Amino acid sequence: GEIRAMQAKGQPVCNLTIGDFDPKYFPIPKELLDATRAAIEAGETNYPPAEGILPLREAVVRLYERDLALTYPVDSVVIAAGARPLLYGAYRTLVDPGDTTIYPVPTWNNNHYAYLSDARGIAVPVTQASNFFPTPDQLRPHLSSARLLILNSPLNPTGTVISREALTAITELVVEENQRREKAGGRPLYFVYDQVYWALTFGRAEHHTPVEVVKESAPYVIFLDAISKAFCATGMRVGWGVMPPAIRKRMSAFLGHVGAWAPKAEQVGVAALLDDPGAVRAYRASVRRKLAERLEALYRGVMEMKQEGFPVDAVEPQGAIYLSARFDLFGRTMNGSLVKTNEDVRRLLLGAGLGVVPFQAFGLAGDTGWFRLSVGAVSMDDIADAFPRLRTLLAQAPAVPASAAR
Repeated sequence: GEIRAMQAKGQPVCNLTIGDFDPKYFPIPKELLDATRAAIEAGETNYPPAEGILPLREAVVRLYERDLALTYPVDSVVIAAGARPLLYGAYRTLVDPGDTTIYPVPTWNNNHYAYLSDARGIAVPVTQASNFFPTPDQLRPHLSSARLLILNSPLNPTGTVISREALTAITELVVEENQRREKAGGRPLYFVYDQVYWALTFGRAEHHTPVEVVKESAPYVIFLDAISKAFCATGMRVGWGVMPPAIRKRMSAFLGHVGAWAPKAEQVGVAALLDDPGAVRAYRASVRRKLAERLEALYRGVMEMKQEGFPVDAVEPQGAIYLSARFDLFGRTMNGSLVKTNEDVRRLLLGAGLGVVPFQAFGLAGDTGWFRLSVGAVSMDDIADAFPRLRTLLAQAPAVPASAAR
């Protein structure tokens, strides 16, 4: 709202707050647009099956086998209105009141879904030291009582990608815990793996899956995915989950009762796109290039300022559409006021025409100075124009005496 008000007054703003794509810079694939239009004209406008249309479920199976080397039956696939209802659906399908769910923070919506499900949510704080993913030592004490473990990679909000080694260690813990429970006759621990950004990795980062690194984990892994990020189609609301068939049947029932179907014409369009590997490869390459260009420009700009002595830092781009940046202005006096909180920092940055989101918006407690910068709705000119304003702002802040440093 503040950003819209500034824009209405003609004030320059580099809006890095929204996890979305501006179609001016990131239009959806032409193949998806054409196939969806044709489906509407052909009358594909009635209710779809609760689990999704069969051609799309089959196309998802082929996509995962072709691109991720994952082999699943069609009965493992459920279609929904994006990845969001699938994540909430995993809670509602598997979690009874009082059950324990484990997720790292910062996170996307897991804190809210744990609350809505009357779950005992265990938020595991993560830091840059572990690339913003939990370590096995952090998770181990909580697994024996948990029903769900939820991870997202590439991660919203940090834009970081879990390493093969870290994912392997965590997945092995899940398998070991389930082997123990099987002997004791207990309910399984399920591993929800949100990989909605998996097609968007950069540089040396590589995407891996739990089933790839530990095949014995397959009975316990629930994949969440969608077209929203990989194909810049956030408003078309088509996502899918891939999971053990028994879980899929229960989740289909829940999603059907709340009406979380993906629109039928869009499902037809997505099926046509996914079965065109050449179009998928070409589109992915174009989107990755444009995103990498923006993320690198932001990263270079922040790191140049760090080298010049400004109190800023950033994590090299790895995946998704986000850059993690730190603005350590605490204890400084700016605009006549002492900077004490992330909210103080956010308002100062917005005053300089830079809109960012603090990690606190993603469940991480405390004022750390870390913010999410999202590049899907800005141009290269927007980014370039923001740095002179940022330099002007930060040049007003005197250095903090060593005795007062946090």
